Amino acid sequence: MSESTTHAASPIVVENVSKRFRQGDSVVDALHDVRLTIEPGEFMAVMGASGSGKSTLLHVMAGLARPDAGRVLVAGQDLAVMPDRALTVFRRRHIGLVFQAFNLIPTLTARDNILLPLLADGRGEPGGNRLRDLLTRLNLADRLRHPPDALSGGEQQRVAIARAVITEPAVLLADEPTGSLDSITGQAICRLLKELCAEQGRTVVVVTHEPAVAVWAERIVVLKDGRTLTEFKTSDFSDAHRLAAHYQDIVGTAPAATEGER
Repeated sequence: MSESTTHAASPIVVENVSKRFRQGDSVVDALHDVRLTIEPGEFMAVMGASGSGKSTLLHVMAGLARPDAGRVLVAGQDLAVMPDRALTVFRRRHIGLVFQAFNLIPTLTARDNILLPLLADGRGEPGGNRLRDLLTRLNLADRLRHPPDALSGGEQQRVAIARAVITEPAVLLADEPTGSLDSITGQAICRLLKELCAEQGRTVVVVTHEPAVAVWAERIVVLKDGRTLTEFKTSDFSDAHRLAAHYQDIVGTAPAATEGER
């Protein structure tokens, strides 16, 4: 298979991406030469401690930040060459985003929050039974008229997931999606993402520092100091505790970035 064919078939391709931020008089390499290909229908996790660059990587993959070097292809399109307006429209149509803080609009009902990407794009409610089936699948059918502050944390995150997938995006990106939830509700959200991936062929990327979240993925990529250390299959580990021990071995033995790189 040629490189161009691979790019066209892959929902996200990250090619030699670097990203720098200035902090006072110093420059921090948030990402350094990161390369990554995510396959259609794959559930992948990006793991790393605070400051590892994992959230920056998600923001670059979502087109919320532009790389200083390299490029990101989503559904075969190079995000770096898009003007801001075109990038906003492309992201709304092709990239679903789920955040730790839910990011729901407090003055809108659950239903209107879910439909917001379609309405902003000049489209109406999806035809057929698609909306009804989605709401039933996410157990939200009886919560549609409620504003966010009348919903539990798990319900708010399910509304956010529904909003993210209502446009049938090429990929769903989730940044610490369980970070504001208790452990039981967080595991339920992980199970839901896993099931959406399996049942609907969704491509899902979750950024997390929690092994109990990452273990739901098929593949884990580990970042430290903005660099990719390694990747491995979760099927190699029988539970989250063994996966956590392996992760700690990886980040504990990896050399730290030199001064000026962080």
